[in-house]
Amino acid sequence: MSTGKRLAGVLLLSTALSFPATGFAQDVIGVPPGDDPSTESAEIQQAEDALGPGAEVLEDSDQPVDDTYSEPDISVPGGDIIVTGRRVRDVTRSSTQVVNVLTAEQIARTGEGDIAGALNRVTGLSLVGDGRVYVRGLGDRYSLAMLNGLPLPSPEPLSRVVPLDIFPTNVIASSLVQKTYSANFPGEFGGGVINLTTRAVPDESFFTLSVSGGGDTRTTGRDGLSYYGSDIDWTGFDNGNRDIPSNLESFYASGERIENAGIQTQEGIAGQIFPTNLATVQKIGNLPPNWSASATAGTSFDVGSDAVLGVIATAGLKNSWRNRLVTSQTGTTNLDLRDDTQNFITDQRMLFNALVGIGMDFGEHTIRWTNLYIRDTRKQASLANTYQFEDNFDVVTQNTAWYERQLIDSQVVGEFEFGPFSLDLRGGYARTDREAPYNLTFNYVRTNLDTPTGNYYVANVTGNQIQNVDPITSVFEDLQEQLWYGGIDASYEIMPDLVSTIGYAYSDTDRYSARREFQLQMSVDPDQVGNGLNNNVLTAVGLRRPGDIVNGATLAGFNVALVEPSQSPAFDAALQVHAGYGQLRWLPLDTLTVDVGVRYEKGEQNVSLAPVFSDIDPTASVTNIEEDYFLPAATLTFEASDDLQLRLSGSKTIGRPQFRELIEQTYYDPETNRQFRGNPFLSDSELLNAEVRAEYYIGGGDRLSVAGFYKEIDEPIEAVTNITSGGGRITSFINVPKAKLYGAEFEAQYGYELFDVGGWFETKKLMLIANYTYSKSELSGFDGETTALFPGSPVTIDSYFDTGDAMTGQSEHVANLQFGLEDMGVLQQFTVLLNYASDRVIGYGPQQPPIVEDPGLTVDFVARTEAEFLGQGVELNFQARNIFARSHLEYQDNGTNRLDVNSYKRGASFSLGASMEF
Repeated sequence: MSTGKRLAGVLLLSTALSFPATGFAQDVIGVPPGDDPSTESAEIQQAEDALGPGAEVLEDSDQPVDDTYSEPDISVPGGDIIVTGRRVRDVTRSSTQVVNVLTAEQIARTGEGDIAGALNRVTGLSLVGDGRVYVRGLGDRYSLAMLNGLPLPSPEPLSRVVPLDIFPTNVIASSLVQKTYSANFPGEFGGGVINLTTRAVPDESFFTLSVSGGGDTRTTGRDGLSYYGSDIDWTGFDNGNRDIPSNLESFYASGERIENAGIQTQEGIAGQIFPTNLATVQKIGNLPPNWSASATAGTSFDVGSDAVLGVIATAGLKNSWRNRLVTSQTGTTNLDLRDDTQNFITDQRMLFNALVGIGMDFGEHTIRWTNLYIRDTRKQASLANTYQFEDNFDVVTQNTAWYERQLIDSQVVGEFEFGPFSLDLRGGYARTDREAPYNLTFNYVRTNLDTPTGNYYVANVTGNQIQNVDPITSVFEDLQEQLWYGGIDASYEIMPDLVSTIGYAYSDTDRYSARREFQLQMSVDPDQVGNGLNNNVLTAVGLRRPGDIVNGATLAGFNVALVEPSQSPAFDAALQVHAGYGQLRWLPLDTLTVDVGVRYEKGEQNVSLAPVFSDIDPTASVTNIEEDYFLPAATLTFEASDDLQLRLSGSKTIGRPQFRELIEQTYYDPETNRQFRGNPFLSDSELLNAEVRAEYYIGGGDRLSVAGFYKEIDEPIEAVTNITSGGGRITSFINVPKAKLYGAEFEAQYGYELFDVGGWFETKKLMLIANYTYSKSELSGFDGETTALFPGSPVTIDSYFDTGDAMTGQSEHVANLQFGLEDMGVLQQFTVLLNYASDRVIGYGPQQPPIVEDPGLTVDFVARTEAEFLGQGVELNFQARNIFARSHLEYQDNGTNRLDVNSYKRGASFSLGASMEF
């Protein structure tokens, strides 16, 4: 690393984030303090000249050190690295696009343990479900997630976008949210792009240990549910108990359907796929507290005369528990209550992460190799009681499940500077896996009829299925996705005020998704057993536990059989994208920056049946979407005064269907307790985007901004929910002809020093950070129109929607408020955080009111301070989350009746942690 780079207090950013080109920086580099110009004022003037019009390079005495001006490590596609002076305005201001950046320090201020929670504090962003981030109310299909400027595959069948709650904050150096489109990013840019940059090469050696513990008022120390599984389940890894059993694996290899297999084969498989240790729900008293531990280390050393090699590594494990008593109700079209379910669920979640990064700086060049591993496991046990009003049945359902998600990502980024020419090379490989073996469900029904078994809870195992009661099932899910990606970007300074960039990007994604469901059926004597195995029979043959039903029944002489209801249990999916772009950044005037570009993108997306059966027709239920697009983008930035900046931007972008929205396969979401099924008839969406923004910078990191935005969407994809024959709900997806979204954003940041108060407050300042987003969406153009909904005949769109209905996932009001007290000399922060989101629709149904989620207001408190222990510095932090115990509410309401779809109480949570650096 050059001497000038060390002494100038550099800020490294891509030209995608700031206009000045590499050539601008060369006059600053190599002029260490003390050389000519020798005075501080001369250095400041030279830095301002190098940065171009509007740069703020202030003397140390003019501005207190503030983390707002920290130098975030940001890695995105698009060209040069630029070098700025010692003291410049923050990235939000210097970017040619509308961006929000959370530095490592700002993420720490939120106190969140994962990056999804931290992003929930950014203007216009809202967190929906289990880690899915919505930008300006648009669904996760309109949000693009990247890591170090490269795409990420998703380990979750319910989303092509990786759920961001699997990224612990300790592996992230910064998070950039860009809300206006520029051609260096992929064309699937509806609401915005979220780019995570992993921790970079350290400046000096360090070793940090962090631990924390806590709990919530509805879980910790209370009773919960679980099942044995294995001795090492607490790590998130399995000891082999959940491997595919030998009989089932042999059956898979045969390519036959289970109904065609002999009775001995079926009994042999059934005896293995309902194991007692994975099927028996147990009550656990005094649930333990949540805990986490992590270790991070890094070092760097000189290699030769002009190279620095650095290594950084981190690993962590988090273990947490959560109880939920979920109310789930279904009803008629008038919302008259039909089924009322109270489902007690206990989740144990284990999150393991590890990162190894190796980087080298030599001259003006940088090469970084990043390797990331994340494993997110959920062990779930539940016991539900349902009363069916129409049939006067009581149903007890027990479920045990294990969901493991795994991400392996290895990527290499090279950034090279050759005077006015810069070259970026990026490439890598990522793989995600999701396995959910032995998802076991046992249903027992009491019919309350005047029959020999009417007063007993009976296991539903007969071919003559009890009305509206699901059979006993064992489900095995397996998802594998691989992604190869690469890109090259070249920038050249044509003139001092004109920089051109061209680039090419390639990605190739392949997904295999299988869901094998086996329903248990037994041939019994109806005169002896009635509709199933009643308590008397169970006692006689010793079948007191769910896992004993199969083997015990076989020993008692019952014929055990299996049925696989899905005729197409596995799918192959692929998406290949070639893209090329050109971009110009021009300063026609000292106060005007023009950023224009166009991207050509060709995508081929297909979904087809996987030949798991020898008689399967791979041409059935096929999706082939081959489209190419020219996607222009332009942003004008005008500096009306030293403090006021105006922006105007417009672009065209696209939105492709997610794999799970195309695959005609049923998935169960353990977070929302609902089933989903794809629709292979979906098509791409096209978006026109416009935005105008005014930004006022007060100084010292204080600022105000206000913006208005507008989007038109052709063929948006919306979620629709239908009632099944058994009374449950299943969500699918359809294209709607038109939608528009418009709104406004407001953001303010202000710090007030308390020096005049004196005493303890002399080094303190008050911090206020507030943002508010108003957005309104409207669906239209479907009067009398029909759309394909698989399976079945075309349906009229207006059977689900009325003109003017809001898009799913869109809250009209989203607001965040942070106010706190911070010390300006040492680490000491006390912050209160408020987050509010208004009602949002999460699914429309035919002839019924939509399903609505009411996030409401949550209040958190975070405190951080530094201390000393055994001569070592220690950072202590305390967190109180959801202090007023805001409940989770999802419901349908027609003004007369209300049904709770997925509602439960949430407790307040508390944690205390410590981090020590050596």
